[in-house]
Amino acid sequence: MLGFACLACGPAQAQTAPIPAPPAPSPPTAANFNGSVTKGQASAQTIDLSLDEAMQCGLQANLGIILSSNVAQGARAERMSELQTLLPSVDFNAKDAAMETDLPAEGLRIPGFPTIIGPFGFQDVRASLTWSVVNVSSLRTYLAARHNFSGAELSAQDARDLVVLTVGNAYLLVLADETQVTSVQAQVATAKISLDQAVDNHQAGTAPLLDELRARVDYQSLEQQLIAAQDSLEKDKLALARTIGLPLAQSFNLSDKAPYAPFDQMDAEKLIEAAKANRKDLAALVEQTAAAAEQRKAATAARFPTLETDADYGDIGTNLAHSHGTVDATATLSVPLFAEFALRGEAQQAQAQLDTAQAQLSDRQAQVEADVRDALLDIASAQKQVDVAQSSMELANEALKEAQERYANGVSDNLAVSQAQQSVAQADGQYVVSLYRHNVAKLSLARALGDGQDYKKYLGGK
Repeated sequence: MLGFACLACGPAQAQTAPIPAPPAPSPPTAANFNGSVTKGQASAQTIDLSLDEAMQCGLQANLGIILSSNVAQGARAERMSELQTLLPSVDFNAKDAAMETDLPAEGLRIPGFPTIIGPFGFQDVRASLTWSVVNVSSLRTYLAARHNFSGAELSAQDARDLVVLTVGNAYLLVLADETQVTSVQAQVATAKISLDQAVDNHQAGTAPLLDELRARVDYQSLEQQLIAAQDSLEKDKLALARTIGLPLAQSFNLSDKAPYAPFDQMDAEKLIEAAKANRKDLAALVEQTAAAAEQRKAATAARFPTLETDADYGDIGTNLAHSHGTVDATATLSVPLFAEFALRGEAQQAQAQLDTAQAQLSDRQAQVEADVRDALLDIASAQKQVDVAQSSMELANEALKEAQERYANGVSDNLAVSQAQQSVAQADGQYVVSLYRHNVAKLSLARALGDGQDYKKYLGGK
């Protein structure tokens, strides 16, 4: 028995296998904005890091903004794929076939007829066209993909505001930690002076042992607070490095200091209008709602007839020098007759997605207003707290100075000194916290207005 290779003798049709769509990238979560893709290697030298430099690093390396960009790229690819379903698809192929057929092996046993046919062959070059001329459902699906792409781009822009808020918060927190460490170090130095004074007075017999013990307890308590403050500072510096993609082994110092400037733009209604016009996450939800509406229309249009045409033209023959042109063209009209349950199911799913999108859009509109009002309340409250804390610090330091002088002159024991030191520590802590809250509230307002890129205007109080 002779072996053979067999190819179809008729005109070749293009066979394009559908490419399975990869899973779409997942949108970033709030936790993603605390991470990053590390850039570069740690150096042995300590670097200075300004707030602007931290922002630029965050806008390049923050994980949240990278994932948002990937989602936008996936939406762009989906839009291109849906567009192709509306356009003609043209393919070209060329074949050179050689065949030899064993008829008895094929079940043909005719006396006097040759048992082997061949060898023979043909050559075929052909272009084929496939076009869905009328398909309303595909058109609606493409329009939905276009809205989804616009929404993904807007979400990627909104991610930049979220990065500004996240990095700014982390930077200001480290500044607050540094201020707290410096304050506690000053309190430790003051407590050491009081302790030495109490020891000297006790040894000279002018003060009881209780004064020395009280001063030693205060000193050691402040030392413990200093250790805890330094630990918090190092941890928050690691968190800042994770946010902006800085190697964790890299040592750095913050070159900027915590700013303070009163904020006087407190017209809530004007700010709310500006927020609704500028917030990219709100605009993204508008696009997503429009996409859901198009998907609902696409589900309805699945009941409509579709018209598709297929055509091919080419040359076929024993060889191209002895060949003849052939053409094949068909038009197919398809009408769904009995697919009611599938069509209803798709329509109900699309309607549920549309209802969800509309509810989320309504909620986000209210959330935008709430974000602005919350930020304004926080700014006003923190601003008053800063003013009160500044006055409390001045009074507490003056009271401590007077208590130390009275104790040094033997007018009173060191209980007043101990109490005054606690008041200074409390006033310093309140000032650090209130200043941090004030600046974070202004950053939150910038984000609430969709104006995070211009964060300097808010931190500067202009």
